[in-house]
Amino acid sequence: MKLYYSPGACSLSPHIALHEAGLAFEAVPAPTKTHQLPDGTDYYTINPLGYVPLLELDGGERLREGPAIVQYIADQVPQKNLAPANGTLARYQMQSWLNFIGTEVHKSFSPLFNPATPDEVKTATKDKLGQRLKWVDSQLAGKQYLMGNDFSVADGYLFTVTNWAPRVGVDITGLANLTAYRARVGARPAVQAAMKAEGLI
Repeated sequence: MKLYYSPGACSLSPHIALHEAGLAFEAVPAPTKTHQLPDGTDYYTINPLGYVPLLELDGGERLREGPAIVQYIADQVPQKNLAPANGTLARYQMQSWLNFIGTEVHKSFSPLFNPATPDEVKTATKDKLGQRLKWVDSQLAGKQYLMGNDFSVADGYLFTVTNWAPRVGVDITGLANLTAYRARVGARPAVQAAMKAEGLI
């Protein structure tokens, strides 16, 4: 398999999942600014949408969208318990987390990275994001991970997007549960390996 990624972007989530799963893969840098792969290929010829992540399977099929990719990865190694079994309520609860992270947290960061976003929009965005993260903090009370005691691919995604908070002036230091959770996730060997591979630590 090949994972197309950009360092520190949301593609860090499937990068973490692949390391957690112990699957063989090649990580291919696809910089979001130049869209040029190391061998000179135009990334748009791989993914016409131009963004990451994209997972190319051994048979040549391609999967886009992080939440779909990480569930595919988890389902390749069910014994690793990276996602609850398909068809169970717990699986739908994890999918609910993936959807919430993608639409309410991940996408809320986007305007903050855009220099053209007006200051008043950035302020309103930070307020809304702060409310969402405060709610996440409350949901982590008394839990090791989002789904309880077991790490899931949703945790890799939440860790990835909350990494962006200090870069755009979103203060999460007062959220004790989230801060402790991020330290717990960040200390996992697979997370360390993915971050080292992307030059983030």
